[in-house]
Amino acid sequence: AANSSRVLLAADPDREGEAISFHLGRVLSKNNPDIKRIEFNEITKAAVEEAVQHPREINMDLVNAQQARRILDRLVGYNISPILWKKIKRGLSAGRVQSVALKLICEREDEIEKFIPEEYWTVDVKLLASGKAVEASLHSIDGKKAELKTEEEVNKIITGIEKEKFTVASITKKERKRSPGAPYTTSRLQQDAANKLGFTSQKTMMVAQQLYEGIELGNDVVTGLITYMRTDSTRISPQAVDQLRSYIETTMGAKFLSPDVKVYKTSKSAQDAHEAIRPTDVVRHPEQIQKYLTKDQYRLYQMVWQKFVSCQMSDEVADHTAVDIHCKNLMFRATGRIVKFNGFTEVFNPEDKKKKETTLPDMEEGEELKFKSVHPEQHFTQPPPRFTDASMVKILEESGVGRPSTYAPTIQTLLKRFYCTRLQKALKPTDLGRLVNSIMIGHFPNLVNLDFTARMEEDLDRIANSDLSWVNMLAQFWGTFEGTLHSAIETIGEMKNVLDEPTDYVCEKCGRPMVKKIGRNGYFHACSGFPECRNAKAIPLGPCPKCETGHVVMRATKRGRPFYGCDRYPDCDFSTWDKPVSGEVCPKCGKILLEKSS
Repeated sequence: AANSSRVLLAADPDREGEAISFHLGRVLSKNNPDIKRIEFNEITKAAVEEAVQHPREINMDLVNAQQARRILDRLVGYNISPILWKKIKRGLSAGRVQSVALKLICEREDEIEKFIPEEYWTVDVKLLASGKAVEASLHSIDGKKAELKTEEEVNKIITGIEKEKFTVASITKKERKRSPGAPYTTSRLQQDAANKLGFTSQKTMMVAQQLYEGIELGNDVVTGLITYMRTDSTRISPQAVDQLRSYIETTMGAKFLSPDVKVYKTSKSAQDAHEAIRPTDVVRHPEQIQKYLTKDQYRLYQMVWQKFVSCQMSDEVADHTAVDIHCKNLMFRATGRIVKFNGFTEVFNPEDKKKKETTLPDMEEGEELKFKSVHPEQHFTQPPPRFTDASMVKILEESGVGRPSTYAPTIQTLLKRFYCTRLQKALKPTDLGRLVNSIMIGHFPNLVNLDFTARMEEDLDRIANSDLSWVNMLAQFWGTFEGTLHSAIETIGEMKNVLDEPTDYVCEKCGRPMVKKIGRNGYFHACSGFPECRNAKAIPLGPCPKCETGHVVMRATKRGRPFYGCDRYPDCDFSTWDKPVSGEVCPKCGKILLEKSS
C-alpha cells in the first residue's frame, strides 16, 4: 500500500464486504491515506475495469448495519451459549436465526407426532366417448363437494352405477397463460437446487462460489461465470437485459421473446444495489463449457443460465378443458390440458417434473357416454412434511428472518450441533435439539419469536439506509435482554446427563454398566463410572458382514463426513458410506441391512 498511488478495496458487494473494507482501510491508511472502495457483481474484465473507473468512499451506514448485526449476534450467542454449557453440556450454542430455525423444526415434529390420520376415499370412473377413453373423478354429490369418509359411503354410491346413464352436462374451455419467474435470488437458487438437483444449501453455495470466483475455460484465463451469489434482488442490469433479449431473438426467434421487457418485483427489504444471480455472459451456453466444469458446476450453471434466459421469454399458452359428467345425483369431472405454445418452458421448467398433457376426446353437451369401470380408492390424510433445506430456506425468507448469507450456515450449524439430523433429505430434531428449544421457548421467548426476529432484521435495514442509529438500536435491545438473561441464569435447572439412557452393555475395563450419551457427532456409549473410568465407544449398529465377529459402527473422515466400518479395524477393513438400519438384519442371510437412496 505504501508503494502505491491509490488503494482500491474490492471486497464482496454486501454489508460484510463493506465492513471488511472499512477495517482494511483503517489499517492501511497509516501507509497510504488515498483509499477508495470499488465493487462489482461479477468477476469479469469488463466489470472490474468499470468498477475501477468509479471508486467511492466507504459507506458507513452499511458498515454500521454490519457491526450492529455482529454485536447483536454476539450479545445473544456469547451470553446464552455458556448457560447451555453449564446446564446441559459443553459445545452447544444459541443464536438469533439458528434458534428460530430450530423452533420451527421442533414445532413441525410436534405437529407430526400429534397428527391423527383420517380416512377418505376417491372414486374415479373410466368411460368411453365414441370409443375413446375418458377418465373422470367424482367432484360433487347433490351439488356439494364430494367428501367420502368410509367404504360404506362409497359402496352406497357405486352399487349399480354400471347400469346408470353418464351424460355430458357442460364443457368449459379456457386458454391460460403462464408467465416465467424472476431470475434467481439466493433463497430461490437454494430451493431449486435442493428440489431439482438434490443439493444441500451448503453445497449449493459452495458450487456457486466456485462459479462466481471463476473457472479456467481452456484459454489460461480464469473467467467468472455467474454474478455475485448472495443477493435478495431480482434486478438485472440494462446491459444484461439488452444482451439477453438479443440472444433470445437471434437463437430462438421473435415469437419466444416477450413483447415487453419483464421487470420483476423485489422485496422491500432487499439490498437492491445487487443484481439477481445470472450468467456473466448469456452467450456462454452450458453445453459449450461443460468439458471445463465438474458435474456439479455444470448442473448448477445450467440451472442459473436456463432460469435467466427464461425470464425474458414469452408466456406458455395452454388450453384447459373441464367436462362435467352427470350420473344420477353425482357429478364427475374430466380435465384436459394441451400446450399450444411452449414459450419460456422451452428452456426452463418451473416444476420438478414435467406436467403431463391430458388430451380429452371430442364430446358434446348432452352426449351419453358408455360406462367401462369404476375405481374407488382408500386414502389417509398425511401429516405435514418435515422441513427440507428448500422449505426451511423458503419459510425463513418469507418470515423475514436472516439474510441470503445466513440461510446455509444456519442449517449447517443445527446439524453440526446435533440439534437435528437428516432423515433422507428432511431435518428431524434430536432429543438434544428439543431440549435446547424448550429452554429457549421457556426463558427467551422473544428470541425465538418470528415477528420479533423479523423486526430486528428490519431495524438493520433501517440502519443501512441511515434511518436508525445503530447504537440506539443495540441499547434498546440490551435493555430488555439483560433482565431476561439474569432471570434465565437463576431459574434454569441442572440438566446434565438428563438425556443419558441405560444400556445392557458392560464396560470391559471396570465392569460398570455403559450408558447411551449424546455427543457432538451423535450418540455413543460411555462408562457410567466417568470420570474414574473414561471408556467410551461408538454404538454398534449390527454385526460386521465381513469378519462376522466385530460390529459396524459410525466413524468420520478427516473432513467430518460420516461412514460406517468395523470396530475391529485395522484387523477388519470393512467400510461403507451407506447407513446400516440399526438393530435389523436380513431375514435370509443374517447380515446387516443398509439404507439405499433411490
